[in-house]
Parts: sequence; structure tokens; C-alpha cells
Amino acid sequence: MQMNDLMNLRIINTFLLFLGNIGEFAVLFFKTLRLIFVRPYRFNLLVEQMMILGVKSIPIVLITGFFSGMVMAYQVTIQLRQFGAEIYVGGITALALARELAPVFTALMVAGRVSAGITAEIGSMRVTEQIDALETLAVNPIHYLIVPRLIATVIMLPLLTIFADAIGYLGAYLVSVVKLDIDSALFIDRTIYIVKISDVLSGIAKSYFFAVIIAMIGCYCGFTTKGGATGVGKSALISVVTSCILIFIMDYFLTALFYSF
Repeated sequence: MQMNDLMNLRIINTFLLFLGNIGEFAVLFFKTLRLIFVRPYRFNLLVEQMMILGVKSIPIVLITGFFSGMVMAYQVTIQLRQFGAEIYVGGITALALARELAPVFTALMVAGRVSAGITAEIGSMRVTEQIDALETLAVNPIHYLIVPRLIATVIMLPLLTIFADAIGYLGAYLVSVVKLDIDSALFIDRTIYIVKISDVLSGIAKSYFFAVIIAMIGCYCGFTTKGGATGVGKSALISVVTSCILIFIMDYFLTALFYSF
């Protein structure tokens, strides 16, 4: 009986801790939203974060998008050739890239790089009391550290998604036309016929939500880091895992919202 009571107490404590973390995250998020429109506007920090979070993520997005398009085209062609419908490879591959593969894969790759980097950077500042020093100097750490990173991620992730769309389609085109002998004109024509602008825009819209998740989870985990260098490593790991899980969850709900009408 005592063992059951102890187990129930642990479950309750874990649940209360989970609710507390959600509350802290919500408070931090809404504070950040409010401070976006508060001066001073630190454009130099914004540009710096756009370079770090966006431009330096181009290589991994290029590799991921290119080979995702190639693999998708290969798999689709194998299946469609059983029915003599391989001319639709371009359209189906482009549709999958625009709606799902490009926004989700790009978000996951950026989350692995950016979210962990943000957490490690801010977490190191937390454990070395640099954030406390900012507060002592009357500098709001949320305004100084989180706002530029959130804005930079929201700006750059949709652009990286568009880049992944284009490079993924190029990979699919090369595999289909060069390797699988599909007519180039038919490949492009079926793409134009099947893919609508709304499909591309829906994928870009998803990336805005993914960007908020990546930036805010990274910043929250960094701000709540404890335990020195070991704590920074644990926070970075939690940041990446949480961001990836929330990206998949958010993707489901956004897909259900966009395509339920």
C-alpha cells in the first residue's frame, strides 16, 4: 500500500512539474511577444542571428532537400511504373516536397543545429551568471537575447523551406530524367498541372509555426539551465528532442487544419 502511495505521489509531482514548465514557457513566450515592439530595436543583433541561424544552415538544408527529392522520386517512379503512370512522378514528388517534406525536414535539421546552439549559448550565460549581470546593468535579458533569435528564426526558416523546395525538386528532376529516363517536358508539365500555389504556401505557413517552436524551446531551455557545464549539455539535449517532437505534433494539427476544407 505504501509503495502504491509513493508511486502515485511521484506521478502527481511529475504532472505538476510538467504543468509548471508549460506555465513558465507560456509566460516567457508572451513576454517575448510584447517586447518585440519595444525599443531599442537591435538590428545589428538581428542581422547577426540571421547569419548564424539561417545562412549557416544552408549546407545541411541543401544536402537534406536534394537527397530527399532524389529518394522520393526514385520510390514514386518504382511504384507508378507498375501502372504505367510514371509521367506523374514530377507532380507527386513536388506536391510531397511542398506540403510536407521540405517544411518538416528543414525544421528538423534546423532544430538539431539551431535549437541546441541557442540553448548552449544562453545556458552557458545562465550558469556563468552573465544573464544576472545584464539585469544588473538594467538590460532586459529577454529583449536582448530572445527577441533577436525569435525574429531571425521566423524570417529565415521560411526562406530555407523555399530553398529546400527548389533544391529537392532539382534532385527529383535529375533522378527522374537522367537516371529513370522520364521525359523532361512531361515531368515539368505534370508538376504544373498537379501542384497549386496553395500547396506551396501551406508548407511555407507551417515553417512559421516551426520557427517559433525552435527558437522559443531553445531559449526557454537555455534560460532554465542549472548545474554548470553538465546542465548545459542536458538542456541542449532536451531542447532538440522537445523541438522535434513538437514539430511533428504541430505538423499534424496544421495539416488537419489546412486540408480539412
